[in-house]
Amino acid sequence: MTEETPTTDALDEADDLEGMLQYVLDENQEFLSWLGTTVDDVGDGTMTMSIPYDEKLTNTRPTASADEQADLHGGVAATLIDTVGGLSLRTAMDDPFDARIATINLNVNYLRPATSDLVATADVIRVGGSVGVSEITVESTTPDGTTNPVAIGQGAYRVFRSE
Repeated sequence: MTEETPTTDALDEADDLEGMLQYVLDENQEFLSWLGTTVDDVGDGTMTMSIPYDEKLTNTRPTASADEQADLHGGVAATLIDTVGGLSLRTAMDDPFDARIATINLNVNYLRPATSDLVATADVIRVGGSVGVSEITVESTTPDGTTNPVAIGQGAYRVFRSE
């Protein structure tokens, strides 16, 4: 994932970091917008984003019964991990709009199938002068109402600060 530095026009549209990041996703990240990605919560060194369940994002399972929801494709969870992991670094920076961020390395471990909305929470481990690291947990709720982790990940990101 590579993201552009937000523009001054975008800053005028949103009064807080959460609104600003949602604006950037909606206006500059067509793929994430198509997935329905939303910024749910932004804190100091942490961030939560989600992607709603949609049949277009599932794996094909010809043996599934008509009343079963198909499993979401693992790439959707990986995309969410990468996105929230990189964006969360901004929450730990003095000037969150004064850098570009690009993925260096991404590790995803899948724990169980996801059959509903995905909710990912990233926690910043460290943001240095040029590299940042975050850990991410993705959860999904089962048909019986139990929320479980479905994937965990860690991302390392190159931080290009303005000079």
